[in-house]
Amino acid sequence: MISLLLAAGPSRPPGGTLLACAREIVDVLRKDLLRVSRAGGGYHPQFAERADRPLAARVVGVFQGHVGEPRVRLDEALEDLERDAEDFKLVRGFAALLEREAVFETRAPLPPARVRRVAFEAAESLGPVVTAADRREALDAAADRLGADRDAVEQSLYADRDRNEVLTEFDSRWDPAQLIAQYNLSLAQTALFDATEVRIRSSDPKRLVSAVKRLGLLYEIRRLTQDSADEATDGTAARELLVTGPDALFRRTRRYGTAFARLLRSVAATADWSLTATIDDRGTERELRLGPDDVSVPDVDPVAEPTYDSGVEADFAARFSNLDLDWELSREPEPLAAGARAMIPDFAFEYRPGDADPAGDAAAPSRRVFFEVMGFWTPAYVEKKLDQFGSVAEDVELLVAVDESLGVGEEIEALDHRVVTFSKRVRVKDVVDALREYESELIARAAAGLPEALVPDRDVVSLEDVANERGVGVEAVESVSFPEHERVGRTLIRPAVLSEIEADVEAGLSLSAVEETMSRHGIDEVAAVLSRLGYRVAWEGLGGGTVQPK
Repeated sequence: MISLLLAAGPSRPPGGTLLACAREIVDVLRKDLLRVSRAGGGYHPQFAERADRPLAARVVGVFQGHVGEPRVRLDEALEDLERDAEDFKLVRGFAALLEREAVFETRAPLPPARVRRVAFEAAESLGPVVTAADRREALDAAADRLGADRDAVEQSLYADRDRNEVLTEFDSRWDPAQLIAQYNLSLAQTALFDATEVRIRSSDPKRLVSAVKRLGLLYEIRRLTQDSADEATDGTAARELLVTGPDALFRRTRRYGTAFARLLRSVAATADWSLTATIDDRGTERELRLGPDDVSVPDVDPVAEPTYDSGVEADFAARFSNLDLDWELSREPEPLAAGARAMIPDFAFEYRPGDADPAGDAAAPSRRVFFEVMGFWTPAYVEKKLDQFGSVAEDVELLVAVDESLGVGEEIEALDHRVVTFSKRVRVKDVVDALREYESELIARAAAGLPEALVPDRDVVSLEDVANERGVGVEAVESVSFPEHERVGRTLIRPAVLSEIEADVEAGLSLSAVEETMSRHGIDEVAAVLSRLGYRVAWEGLGGGTVQPK
């Protein structure tokens, strides 16, 4: 009955127009816009070149020239450009990126959805709509019900369809050269969406690992053999980051694949890098190689990334930072050797009692405890983690917070690492209790490394200063003897200084005068020294007091 009304409404051709193919793009192009060569059995994205700048400029110009026009006119102009181009996919790729910068709006005298409902109801009441006259009659009836004229109904009937939306604003971030750079980055990201494994070497590996972890990707670090090709600039063994792609998971997800492709932005932002990927090309494995000459990052704001790998880690870090402990928490410390591989723990705790120098005495025991939060992992990655934990050096102190659902706490403890289990969130108290155990061991080891007697250079020095100079906690120096000093409270004082003070202090002297005398000698613990000399303070209200014999 309403077939003619429906037929009169504009619709997209099968498969959609070139802009429809570009919808729902986030960081990558759609797969049907991928341009790739398989020459020689490889997998080579067909990047845009400098020679393509005129074409990029023309696509930008088409968008700029159609502000105020319906989308269908823009589509038609771009389709004309496709026919003139050597590769229509390149035009569509440029257009897909530029559409992100475009604003389309529905412009209609009446609400389109309401107009359609009333028009269809009018057509139903009139019987079959099979001729143009029948259609006009139905629209006139709808106009009467809506209190409008037929032209307003006609204009509104399908105004909210994509092709009838109006391009109201276009302000691109990219000039033609930047558009080409963004296109090449997006094309490479699309190619990486089907990667099963990526191997990356970078001049900034720590930044890269941080990006991998923040994107929630599965990874491991391999230490390379030390030869001329694999040696880092500082002479140390180079490392290769191996990232497992979405195809390697039990169930492929678009969210993981998109994050995997987004990693390329962080890789390409480093000064020197190389990337080799294994691509699952419809069941055939092919190799993709990329480097700085292929991909760069346009000078635009990058997509924001989360600060922590997971809410569990962020929650723990926030709660731990509110505690006043002698342990300082740092994020993503240096890599740890783990056999032929390396691992970067999530956190490191640095033991810094008081104002102790973190460098400390070269002979002082290690004061770092590395902390790994082990949440959800695939079974294969659980095995890899256990292998890493078992391969780290014996002198590395490693604390692991493991999700109790994994059931591997005992296995980790068997590898001589401390374990705390958690469900949903890591309990700070459990971690602090574990750190207290490390702290006791550190104090005992530090004390064992000190000589039986110490002779400070200064006449007056606090135990805290001695501990800081030795790079140990105060508890470690409390058991040491000081043959040339007397310990008064927590201050070490040479007997000659005590004799001078004793000569200056007498009964009836004001407390303020005594404090001034001791201050000249660098003594803060006035009450403890007075007690040692046999005096006490007789207080006279809140205003002060006098020194009296005990």
